Amino acid sequence: MNLGDPPPRRRPSLTPMIDVVFLLLVFFMLSSRFGVDLQVPLNVAGSASGAYSGPPRLVDISPGSVRLNGTEMPIAELPAALEDLVESREDTIVLRARDGSELQRVVSVMETLGQSGFGKLVLVENGS
Repeated sequence: MNLGDPPPRRRPSLTPMIDVVFLLLVFFMLSSRFGVDLQVPLNVAGSASGAYSGPPRLVDISPGSVRLNGTEMPIAELPAALEDLVESREDTIVLRARDGSELQRVVSVMETLGQSGFGKLVLVENGS
């Protein structure tokens, strides 16, 4: 018994599957967050309320070093060194970027101080 040629095989269309994958891709791209925004509270010199009191607390931030009142130290030791110079953690600390220091370097110092509880940071312009 000869039934003849087998019927031609139909290939399923891949177009609907490609459309679904594309829509999923677009959905996940639009709903994903690729970075977290960071807000750093900052006072600009001259806008801080209240008078400055106590010993000097000037932090010079250079590309290769951090200096507290002219004494070079690692960033990690900065909060401990500031403890001796403040009455409370709400005392003003003056930050000054020097010698072409990058913004990320300044933000790293600010984050270190902020995590240690120092909240009143004032950024001054480099006068030289």
